[in-house]
Amino acid sequence: MTINAVLLAVIIMLGLSLARVHVVLSLLIGALAGGLIAGLGMTDTLNAFQEGIRNGAQIALSYALLGAFAVAIAHSGLPQSLAGAVIKRIDAGGTSGMIKYMLFAGLITMSCFSQNLIPIHIAFIPLLVPPLLLAFNRMHIDRRLIACLLTFGLVTTYMFIPYGFGDIYLNQIMLKNVGEAGIDISNISVTKAMAIPALGMFVGLLVAVFISYRKPRQYQQLAIDKAAHDEVLEGDALSKTAAGAQTQSKMKTLVALAAIVTAFVVQMYTDSLLLGSMFGFGVFMATGVVKWSEADTVFNDGIKLMAMIGFIMITAQGFAEVMKATDQIQPLVDGAASLFAGNKAIAAFIMLLIGLIVTMGIGSSFSTIPILAAIYVPLCISLGFSPLATVAIIGTAGALGDAGSPASDSTLGPTSGLNIDGQHDHIKDSVVPTFLHYNIPLLIFGWIAAMVL
Repeated sequence: MTINAVLLAVIIMLGLSLARVHVVLSLLIGALAGGLIAGLGMTDTLNAFQEGIRNGAQIALSYALLGAFAVAIAHSGLPQSLAGAVIKRIDAGGTSGMIKYMLFAGLITMSCFSQNLIPIHIAFIPLLVPPLLLAFNRMHIDRRLIACLLTFGLVTTYMFIPYGFGDIYLNQIMLKNVGEAGIDISNISVTKAMAIPALGMFVGLLVAVFISYRKPRQYQQLAIDKAAHDEVLEGDALSKTAAGAQTQSKMKTLVALAAIVTAFVVQMYTDSLLLGSMFGFGVFMATGVVKWSEADTVFNDGIKLMAMIGFIMITAQGFAEVMKATDQIQPLVDGAASLFAGNKAIAAFIMLLIGLIVTMGIGSSFSTIPILAAIYVPLCISLGFSPLATVAIIGTAGALGDAGSPASDSTLGPTSGLNIDGQHDHIKDSVVPTFLHYNIPLLIFGWIAAMVL
């Protein structure tokens, strides 16, 4: 295991990221190193990487449409209205602890809805969070806590609630691959299997809120924060200068809600976020909230909004394809298996730990599950784990590393909103805090689930 190409590639990628090398370069260098260490040679390594990039084309298009949909929602004024309501309460002297915790609850709720109800994923963060930065600064809220709040909603909901992204992760990917690997999934409740790991995420959230980042933290009040703050309040004031303007503002809000419902229904019946986003964007255009003459600008702004995150995810697909091409994921598991020799407790821990390593390297839980299921299901059967425990192990092993990975959208998303003024470091303020508060509890509670289910 000490010379395993996959393990070394992930270590190199993480080391470079921690050394402040750009995530895309870290993924590329890590992939090249893994391929060469495995003996693929430069040509085969690059071919595998390029194949992964081609496989990530759908991800790029999905992110572009999600970004366009999110910008259209912002164009309607809905996020600004939500942010404006909070800012006005604070400007009126509402800096009490209750207001702060209501704000926390609102951020978690929006983050959860973005996975299971409103299919815009992380696209809401750079739209909703920047206008609130001045409020965060005024209340001396540690932005590392905000990153933890957002990441909790982004991860916990898809790994526990089988709807929206959760339906894709739990049913379409995990249960499908577990079933194909040899386990009868007809009577398995994914919610029951993932309840204990989800509880671990909740414990990590409580630690972040009430212990780790409870103390005030000072930030500079920069012009960009005040500009975002004033833009929200100015927009709210303009919408109320006349009855007609106020009616138009309400109409746009209703259209935004209708577009969200449309996107949700289409996604539910087609199992395609791509189509859901497209139909949602179509509602904005059909009603004139996004005019035909503005469609190109809104769409381009959406692409710009999600371009970097989408590009990182595509690069992660290339990294994942190289890891598969090395044929050293199986030896990594076999090497781990030799360490526990029939001991279920040790076996469960090692399988979860390997899931953490692989997911942190790939940056996507959804891409990790097919790799792990093919290997873990036969191993779990041979060790005597129940079907429910097997699902808990694989589901947790896939989710481990999503929070805390430099290449994960669960950390890239919060950074995109919190670092708008350059005062929030991706690695130190998003990656490390979410890794400590979610991966460690998830590892512990996932192990407990494997032992008791």
